[in-house]
Amino acid sequence: MGTEEQNRQWMRRALDVAERAIARGEVPVGAVVIGPDGEVVAEAHDAREHRHDPTAHAEILALRLAGLRLGGWNLEGCTLVVTLEPCAMCAGAAILARIDRVVYGAPSDKCGACGSVIDVLEAGLFNHTVQVTSGPLAEECSALLTRFFETQREPPSQSP
Repeated sequence: MGTEEQNRQWMRRALDVAERAIARGEVPVGAVVIGPDGEVVAEAHDAREHRHDPTAHAEILALRLAGLRLGGWNLEGCTLVVTLEPCAMCAGAAILARIDRVVYGAPSDKCGACGSVIDVLEAGLFNHTVQVTSGPLAEECSALLTRFFETQREPPSQSP
């Protein structure tokens, strides 16, 4: 299990990955898969717009890449670090990939599935248990998303 400082370092890496999404017009969510040795195995950011794929969330893409790099779908011993609380699809993918732990930064009050809206990763629900750590660099993760969505909004119209 990662220490608090390791969690912050990994989250900084995920934030760097999330920043890259902005240049592509993607929602800035970044995910990093950490191997059992503590090294980065894979990283990805959201790519739904670019790929025209509703499943192209940062977590899904990072898990797919980690499986390819490690030579199998079973990612036991790995940690998934993501800037935004995973949705139900991504939390389910963490279970199916046998991820040991999910570490997320900002909570998602719209579709968070690690405790904010629902808790897909609640122990005992499935045949695999995923530990959850929330909050490393939560303010920075949330601020990045807020800044992005503020730029997406139409400016208020000016009355003559």
